[in-house]
Amino acid sequence: MTQVTFQGNPVTLSGAFPQPGTQAPDFTLCAADLSDLTLASLKGKKVLLNIFPSIDTPVCAASVRAFHEKATGLDNVIVLAISADLPFATDRFCSTEGIEGVQSASFFRNTEFTQAYGVHIQEGALRDLAARATLVINEAGEVTYAQLVAEITDEPNYEAAIAALQG
Repeated sequence: MTQVTFQGNPVTLSGAFPQPGTQAPDFTLCAADLSDLTLASLKGKKVLLNIFPSIDTPVCAASVRAFHEKATGLDNVIVLAISADLPFATDRFCSTEGIEGVQSASFFRNTEFTQAYGVHIQEGALRDLAARATLVINEAGEVTYAQLVAEITDEPNYEAAIAALQG
């Protein structure tokens, strides 16, 4: 079990956080059109997973904006904004913000996602949501970058994730 903090208080996570050099765990998430979005369907692309608790928080919204700005112009890259939010909420946010290069992906139908990726919050105010994390998966499905943000209210390391996408 791993611990991070939320507003300075320890929070226990369950699952194993994927490490660089390992195959990314398969997943099935709910896409914006309510279809299933699988990791297998993204094979051949570089994939940035921006995992967070909810689009309705300032830091989560900031991360979607930042990854849109920094990553969506890169060749062969898919950026996924992953949370428990219904796809309608993330799409509404992206539409309002003029963000077109980020795809929403919800684990509301598949709570196993947070366990498979080691970001399942077990306790506290955010129980059953996802901790903040960023992963980069290459065209072959291998993790090339992984950051589990130590404090949920902190932003991820954008530059390191973008460098992994470009490397």
